[in-house]
Amino acid sequence: MASPAMIVSADPAIVDDLLRLAAAAAAPVEVAREVDHARPTWHTTSLVLVGTDLAKDLAETPLQRRSGVVLVAPCTDTEEVYKLAVQIGAQDLAELPRDEAWLIDALATAAEPTNGYGTTICVTGSVGGAGVSVLSAGLGLNAARQGLRTLLIDGDPLGGGLDLVLGLEHHDGARWPDFADRRGRLSVATLREALPSLGDLSVLSWQRKEPVPVSEEAVGSLIDAAVRGYDLVVVDVPRYVGELGRTALRAADATFLLVPAEVRATMAAELFASMLRKDTADLRLIVRSPAPGGLTPGVIAEALDLPLAGLLERDRRLPAALDQGDFVRATRRGPLSEFCSGLVYDLGLQPSERTTEEAA
Repeated sequence: MASPAMIVSADPAIVDDLLRLAAAAAAPVEVAREVDHARPTWHTTSLVLVGTDLAKDLAETPLQRRSGVVLVAPCTDTEEVYKLAVQIGAQDLAELPRDEAWLIDALATAAEPTNGYGTTICVTGSVGGAGVSVLSAGLGLNAARQGLRTLLIDGDPLGGGLDLVLGLEHHDGARWPDFADRRGRLSVATLREALPSLGDLSVLSWQRKEPVPVSEEAVGSLIDAAVRGYDLVVVDVPRYVGELGRTALRAADATFLLVPAEVRATMAAELFASMLRKDTADLRLIVRSPAPGGLTPGVIAEALDLPLAGLLERDRRLPAALDQGDFVRATRRGPLSEFCSGLVYDLGLQPSERTTEEAA
């Protein structure tokens, strides 16, 4: 069986550095000190790290182009190095020692088992105060209590922070600014270890400072790692979607639009739904009670031409629980818990093999 990564280099300094990084990533790796030695596993290994010393030989060898090739150089600030990267079809260029952390992540990612992908859902609301953050946090907690490894992503930099809802605001761990300039693939292990967590629920939120812009590449990298490492990914998407929200919507298996049972909220939802349909293929409606004017979920669903995912009844205990930092305990029972259990069941989610094995 091929190793998940291969080093193609005869330069002792490059090989020693990469072997050290592979050990740090707990990634098995083979070394090909001649290009011909790389032929047998060229197409079966996940990651190929090519030293600049053998790059010219590789470019002249009739090996089919493939993804997952990285050119590794002691210095990348030369035109020659960039030419070599193009000639061998490298997707990335890494400089030693500057890019050691990135290489460790790439090696750790290559060594990850392939047990399928998790489910990604987005939750958003037609009007402010609809209860999107409460529903998102409730879904995350409920799924984690059912043994699903879950990641809750806060897509609203101005929302006050989902970590605050869950009582994790003082817990150490990474927030969005720590991933703002992320490039390339992110290893699952790095993501899990970086985030604050509550049992099987990990949370990625914002700092309570002026928001920093997060690149589209960074969002894509993070969501890619999330679906590889978690059974369920829940993204709280604000009404003013932005690039972060759009990237999440495009990756979502389903998007839930929360609409209070009111005329104004329903009218707002009609326009918002038309915008959401541009980025998400599966849009579903959740109606939140009470209905002051007697609007029924069926009427709202028909007006919006959306499939109805359910009726979320008001839980009068939750506003006080949120203010008192008691949200986690309060959601062990009640309307929100019952609704989230049903939604998780309807999604057909089961703990993955990786989660079951780790729990054993």
